[in-house]
Amino acid sequence: MQIHESEFLVIGAGIAGLSFALRAAKLGKVNVLLKDNYEKSSTQYAQGGINAVLSEQDSFESHIQDTLDCGYGLCNEEVVRLVVERGPEIIEDLMAWGTDFTRDGERLSLHREGGHAHNRVVHAKDATGAEIMRALINSVRNEPNITIYPDHMAIDLILQYQAGGKSINENTRCAGAYVLENQTRVVKGFVASVVYLATGGIGKVYPYTSNPRTATGDGIAMAYRAGIEVLNMEFIQFHPTILYHHEVNRFLITEAARGEGGILRDKEGRAFMGEYHPRKELAPRDVVARAIDREIKHSGNGCVYLDLTHLPKPHLQDHFPNIYHTLFDLGIDISIDPIPVVPAAHYLCGGLRVDRHGRTNCAGLFAGGECSYTGLHGANRLASNSLLEAAVFAKTSFEYIEQNRTELLVKPVQNIAPWVYHETSDTYEETLVSPLWKEVRQFMWNYVGIVRTDKRLDRAIRRIEFLRQEIEASYWNFRISKDLIELRNISIIAELIIRSAALRKESRGLHYTVDHPDTREDFAEDTCLMLHKHGLFR
Repeated sequence: MQIHESEFLVIGAGIAGLSFALRAAKLGKVNVLLKDNYEKSSTQYAQGGINAVLSEQDSFESHIQDTLDCGYGLCNEEVVRLVVERGPEIIEDLMAWGTDFTRDGERLSLHREGGHAHNRVVHAKDATGAEIMRALINSVRNEPNITIYPDHMAIDLILQYQAGGKSINENTRCAGAYVLENQTRVVKGFVASVVYLATGGIGKVYPYTSNPRTATGDGIAMAYRAGIEVLNMEFIQFHPTILYHHEVNRFLITEAARGEGGILRDKEGRAFMGEYHPRKELAPRDVVARAIDREIKHSGNGCVYLDLTHLPKPHLQDHFPNIYHTLFDLGIDISIDPIPVVPAAHYLCGGLRVDRHGRTNCAGLFAGGECSYTGLHGANRLASNSLLEAAVFAKTSFEYIEQNRTELLVKPVQNIAPWVYHETSDTYEETLVSPLWKEVRQFMWNYVGIVRTDKRLDRAIRRIEFLRQEIEASYWNFRISKDLIELRNISIIAELIIRSAALRKESRGLHYTVDHPDTREDFAEDTCLMLHKHGLFR
């Protein structure tokens, strides 16, 4: 088996992975794994911006309070303060790497989004993530200590256990990962002193999502199988309006369209939001998403419609040029045609438990970005806090490693077990991967979506237990492939979400259940799942 050795192994290449890699390159060789390519990271799709307190009218205390209010009692206030207070320096770091943020004269332009008391969203027009990625990629390409491996997918972590042990303890160390080269289906060993998981979110567990194709929860699934604690998987943020179209996935219809007077209607043209909230289309995001979900389920139709046809065509072309031209090319003229929309999975507020340095409970294993749970978001995410969190924790992880380099940057393990190939090839059986994937995603949407009930969650648990056994049998019996790894990971993510949701007998933040509509003080704590404690399939 081919072995690649380095001081650092970074799995994932969004803002968390690349900013950590750029810092870590000062201390040693860095190998970065891309499951696909740079364009398939969630950061690339981020439109809004990144928060930082930069105006005289704003304050750290205001940003902290807005974050706490949004988190519905589950934020870690110490972590919130850490992230907020380091916001300005992160913006300076990103600009030093070449990020060209939009300016008003000499000052950075600051927007305000939902939940913010002040303008504090630093942005690059409506493509902030793409601009940040452009700058980071250029910087990475100019760093000789960083090697990029595109089309390489991590399969499982390599762990060094205490003699005789097979569970995480104080003597367990992460030594790297088994990695599939997608094109050749050859498995390689990547060993490193420090492994940094930055694999992004889990949106592809649902059929409707704003996330890229790669968002299959790989880092969370791998670490969970290794015994790392996973927190608050029930808290998934849904964006109310994503385009419902067979040719285009993940195209968001900005909330500004409703702010300009867009009206949500059912198939018969009925405007329904007045039945759900006095602010109608301008109700909070979670209220709008739940209303649309209810209308779709009650009608049996696949979507609802956002109507902008009462607005002047020049106004639409001027205010929403990207939406107008993208949809026009798809045969939808938004000046005369309502836009078919559905809610979509957007952001995971849970993930792998890490401390303020990004450390997991396994030595040598760090995590950052959407796959981690730091305590910043709690039960709901304040808009534009996610890019900030990813960049701050990439920096705090590096600072911790730099201060403890003697202990952490040990020589990587030399003797790792070779990968055992399962060469069985059954073309008929392998064709079941796609139907199984679709089945998992569809029942997650139906049973564990925006609105939940005890009965639906019970059904989902029985369903996922059966499917997990079938998927695990396929994984262990057939030749390894990217599709099979992703199917296995997404099934684990589904089970984690279902079981976490079933444990929370209340409605809080992004978790809403009809059977327990009130928020309860005795549930003001994190939901924690561990492999060896809860007995999920390995």
